Amino acid sequence: MIYDHILVRYGELALKGKNRTAFEKQLQRNIKYALTAHPTSKIKRTFGRMLIEIHDEDPKEMLEKLKHVFGISSFSLAIKTENEEEKIKRGGLQAFLNHSPKAATFKVSARRTYKPFPIPSQQLNPVVGAHILRNTEGVTVDVHNPDVEITVEVREQGTYISCGRIEGAGGLPVGTSGKVMLMLSGGIDSPVAGYMALKRGVDLEAVHFHSPPYTNERARKKVEDLTQILTKFGGKIKLHIVPFTDTQKAIHQHIPSSYAMTVMRRMMLRITAHIAENRGAKAIVNGESLGQVASQTLDSMYSINEVTNLPILRPLVTMDKQEVIQIAHQIDTYETSILPYEDCCTIFLPSDSKTKPNREKSNRFENRLDFQPFIEEAVQKVETVELGPASGKKENVIDDLL
Repeated sequence: MIYDHILVRYGELALKGKNRTAFEKQLQRNIKYALTAHPTSKIKRTFGRMLIEIHDEDPKEMLEKLKHVFGISSFSLAIKTENEEEKIKRGGLQAFLNHSPKAATFKVSARRTYKPFPIPSQQLNPVVGAHILRNTEGVTVDVHNPDVEITVEVREQGTYISCGRIEGAGGLPVGTSGKVMLMLSGGIDSPVAGYMALKRGVDLEAVHFHSPPYTNERARKKVEDLTQILTKFGGKIKLHIVPFTDTQKAIHQHIPSSYAMTVMRRMMLRITAHIAENRGAKAIVNGESLGQVASQTLDSMYSINEVTNLPILRPLVTMDKQEVIQIAHQIDTYETSILPYEDCCTIFLPSDSKTKPNREKSNRFENRLDFQPFIEEAVQKVETVELGPASGKKENVIDDLL
């Protein structure tokens, strides 16, 4: 008897009341997408669980992919038996031996959701436990701190027996919280912000500002690679590449250097908001952390945010740099983020950027030149590529952003 199922558990979804079914269906779709390379696996929904049939697939590969699916609290390899006492007992023994043949202590935790089954949960625990004790040597029961916990779930379609749990990614299923637009610079912070937003169930698209020849193709490739990594957690992601050279040159020529960074960020936000509106996004996500740099002080945020009514989500706002770096390592974006290819925020960077810019002055300086044509041209010339985890390749996409 071998493992033939993966039992998937979820936490927050159980609290969604009338919306629970919709959340569960989205999670099922996301799991199916994550397991695209395992076509014989089948996913079924049952009350409070997802059941994945393994068939001839490699379960280790499947378990690794499930670790990145948001909405899953934990999962376990499981043996399915018919709802018969003797078969459940044999399944419990086999699961124990499969999991840890050298374990010295165990406990059985039974749960009967299928009430017609004649043995109640508390009675099933000693039934299965006694069978294991009779068929092993040097093994005892420890209900407080066992080496192995054997979980027995009696459901209408069968009994599922598992040992141990693998922690899932948590959060909400991607696609349940609406669409957002991520401002993806290529540094350490913004990919982590994208990851944190995906964890709350958003459907994410990214915007990157590209300023050739001051930023080269390696800088663009770096951002595409970061987007590719994020697709591991959120499925296919569209990356909108905005030509920003002319706008930056105009800012450099017409705006005092102390306000150049503030005005540049305002222009970026205007363009991102325009793309968001046309893509049906309800919010903008960025990697700002309060007080980290001049453009991320409270005064700077106050001056920059003026240009849009869209909510600005800042998942990293209270984190320090080391906390962000730790997450970047965990999600495998750090090594790509530190590649030495400049993004547009580092070119023409003045040494005297205001840490407490004034809104009125920002508006007055902007009025020295009509920036609207620059914004419209940038939006018209956006190039969109779609990246996905299955192929690891990008596809050019034609989108109407006007």
